[in-house]
Amino acid sequence: MNASSIINDEMTLEEKLAAIDQAMANAQAQADEDAASRGAIAAPLDPADLTMCDGCQ
Repeated sequence: MNASSIINDEMTLEEKLAAIDQAMANAQAQADEDAASRGAIAAPLDPADLTMCDGCQ
């Protein structure tokens, strides 16, 4: 997830926090859909996973 696609310098702190919350909700919804299509249940996403590149995980 690219932070610059979610927030920008023109936003207030409240707008930035709301955008991050919405991005997290969207990511969880996508994980839930993916798991449901496999007949599984998705665990909650760890917010720290979205702050690291895939190679660092």
